[in-house]
Amino acid sequence: MTGGALHGITVLELGDHVSAPYCGKLFADYGADVLKLEPPSGDPSRTWGPFPDDVPHPEKSGLFFFLNTNKRGITLDVTTPRGRDLARALAAKVDVVIENHKPGALAGWGLDYATLAAANPNLVMISITPFGQTGPYSEWLGTDLNAFHLSGASSRYCGRPGESPLEHGTFAADFYGAVAAATWGLAAVYGRVRVGGGQHVDVSCAEAIAATFVGGQNIGGCAQDGRFERRTGVGMPLGAPATILPCKDGHVWMLALEPGQWNGLSRVMGNPDWMTVDIFQDMYQRAQNADAIYPLLVEWTMEHGKREIMDRCQAEGVPVTAVFTVAEAAEHPHLAARGYLTEVEHPVLGRIRNLGAPFKLPASPSDPTRPAPLLGQHNAEVYGERLGLDTDALGELRRGGVV
Repeated sequence: MTGGALHGITVLELGDHVSAPYCGKLFADYGADVLKLEPPSGDPSRTWGPFPDDVPHPEKSGLFFFLNTNKRGITLDVTTPRGRDLARALAAKVDVVIENHKPGALAGWGLDYATLAAANPNLVMISITPFGQTGPYSEWLGTDLNAFHLSGASSRYCGRPGESPLEHGTFAADFYGAVAAATWGLAAVYGRVRVGGGQHVDVSCAEAIAATFVGGQNIGGCAQDGRFERRTGVGMPLGAPATILPCKDGHVWMLALEPGQWNGLSRVMGNPDWMTVDIFQDMYQRAQNADAIYPLLVEWTMEHGKREIMDRCQAEGVPVTAVFTVAEAAEHPHLAARGYLTEVEHPVLGRIRNLGAPFKLPASPSDPTRPAPLLGQHNAEVYGERLGLDTDALGELRRGGVV
């Protein structure tokens, strides 16, 4: 297969920041023609960085670079009448529109699904918002972190028992919402024959987090008998060892719950007498004695490096993993071997490392062959190719601040 698994699908991305761009990136990474539409001032993520040497530059934002590889970039001010006309003309010729504006914003510009679908009945619109398009909170102001905390996830994770919950970084709700949106948006594209046309895919980032972070076990248990799990700090309270322990050069995630795993860890540690006690064959008994067990494990881990501990434990069938820093992960041979760590040539940044697609399709492999677009880089190409606008027409639009 050439051209990628999604070759032939066209996408207009009307979103900014993280959720809509990452959804668009997942389409673009596998061959869809994704047109990233930015206001003439640029996607706000261009100002977020990180930047080389901490010097802000709209073409050097690491976040923007990561989120927008493989796309073609155009500019358009959809708050102007002419800009809205051009946006509707573009939407009439694509398969998918991805957006993450506050519910109602697109309707105010005449770019809502009902309006666009009237001219393009096969259109699939994917809307990604913190709380969804309906419900009492749908029009609330909110960000990724609002969505995360609405879901109950911060009560379940991130923090010590009896203390305040901790915030969860790295745009988790936006990224999870984007993956859900790409999955079911693509399902809607391929389901158009079944339903007789396109449809509006409504994705709530809070619900994506509720389903994946909190999960059916907690929600089901709460519904049945009012019981649910709360944050426990570091490690698991019901079985041991299952925690992060310090070692000679950092930390390891120590997990040895099943008897075979516990005995494998014992062999790695030289079969100390205390580990052979019969009651310690049971992970629940070990958990009840964790205060005594963990200091003994730390005595051993502090004598060894995290990679050594991981390698020796894995050889004995014990699922122990080194806790890598971001810098270490960026150089990790496993990620490089899978093609997840790649390099892309950028006209301003030069040759720079990037992350590939997190899904592998052997019959149609994906590569970030196109760097994130410069601001308005493909205006002439896209407006000429799709709407027939010539150089004079584009010049007039540029002078009027429309593109």
